[in-house]
Amino acid sequence: MNMLLRNVLFVVVLAPLVSACISKNPATGEQNFTPFMQPEKELQIGAEEHPKMVKQFGGVYDDPKIGGYVASIGGRLASHSERADLKFRFTVLNSPVVNAFALPGGYVYISRGLLALANSEAELASVLGHEIGHVTARHSAQRYNKSVMLGLGSAILGAAVGNRSVGQMAEMGSAIYLKSHSRDQEHQADELGIRYLARTGYSTLDSVTFLRSLQAESSLARTIAGKQGKDPSASIFSTHPRTAERVQRTAAETALANPNAPNLRSRLLDKIDGMIYGDDPSQGLIRGRIFFHPDLGFTFSVPKGFRLINSPRAVLAEDGKGARIVFDSDGKSWSGNLSGYLIRKWGKKLRLQNVEPIRINGMQAATGAARVKGKEGPLDLRLIAIRFDQKTIARFLFVSPVARTAQLDEDFRRTTFRFRRLGKDERNEIKPLRIKVITVGSRDTVESLAARMPFDDFKVARFRVLNGLGQNDRLKTGQRAKTVSE
Repeated sequence: MNMLLRNVLFVVVLAPLVSACISKNPATGEQNFTPFMQPEKELQIGAEEHPKMVKQFGGVYDDPKIGGYVASIGGRLASHSERADLKFRFTVLNSPVVNAFALPGGYVYISRGLLALANSEAELASVLGHEIGHVTARHSAQRYNKSVMLGLGSAILGAAVGNRSVGQMAEMGSAIYLKSHSRDQEHQADELGIRYLARTGYSTLDSVTFLRSLQAESSLARTIAGKQGKDPSASIFSTHPRTAERVQRTAAETALANPNAPNLRSRLLDKIDGMIYGDDPSQGLIRGRIFFHPDLGFTFSVPKGFRLINSPRAVLAEDGKGARIVFDSDGKSWSGNLSGYLIRKWGKKLRLQNVEPIRINGMQAATGAARVKGKEGPLDLRLIAIRFDQKTIARFLFVSPVARTAQLDEDFRRTTFRFRRLGKDERNEIKPLRIKVITVGSRDTVESLAARMPFDDFKVARFRVLNGLGQNDRLKTGQRAKTVSE
């Protein structure tokens, strides 16, 4: 009965839209049914969402040389697509996270983290071509259309049967569906990207090598994070499923590629030489267990065994055993004392105990504790609020499993009292890491070059991933390679 009712409602409500909203896609040759997002709507959505995306992902990387370079590559690829009439816009995001995505209407984004990973212009072009493929295939319109239809159909059905939970289930289903591209959409975007690479004159074989580099980078990131099977942060694979099948299929599609087509490796290396690698000082910098924010003027360090993670909203640290540290700030004014801030604002939903004022390196502060239920057992929380300046309250949240609270108490105290203001000279001395392109000498090896990079761990693995080298690949005298330096 429910299925019959759903089908009847679909015919009555949606069938009149079908004949008016079916069109043949020139890129894929498929008949697209997108009644809820016509091409003009895609342009509107892209324009509205663009500033939000830029803000969410660290802003635009402020280097006209690199921005212009990426736009020129993207423009050539787009001119060989079936939507050459569309005014594509290519943006390099100031984010160290390896990522790329596209919005409806021709808005294409890549992060400087992804740009640093590329080892030829053709590899970079393969990513841009792939994202252009998502646009020309109208994948966002298809996903949006499906989500609306799911919501509309369930809302009608929910009203008919008097059950609101049906509509709520549809909303949940739509959110899951919109989280990432489907496997078929990824394959289709791969095919279109390879088509645009070939038409523009690039080596299509580089699309395979870069997919392998992306997989190697993701695997290394999980290893560094100590989390097997789950990415430690948002990456290109949060919206682009990674599968061995995708690599194999792409390799098969490029098997007949022109072997003489250029990949323009040197041109890409020339452009990214000197580009910021990792965190930007304006967003704060991580050096081992120390976090610096030269722009805002503060620093602190975390205990041994904790790994720092910088994100736009907070600085996180975890030890892999259930203990965490979260640092952020509250920029809203608070005129009262900080004990009151803990009780009546930040910790008002907690049963705070032992709230008391303290001082941290000359700054007013307050602390309080609470116990809450966690997924794996009870947790102890320690809240620290510090008046950093008239407008800003810096905040530490320390989280520990109850069984480890006493053990971690001294380490958490040290982190608290290592929070301090940076002097003017210190702020000026803190510089970001940068990509440095070198020519391999006769005595240089993977190990010797990796040893020079300013990392505490996984130096060789980082060097290999950065340069697209396999486990058994060796360097050749005279070739160019990427390193990271201060």
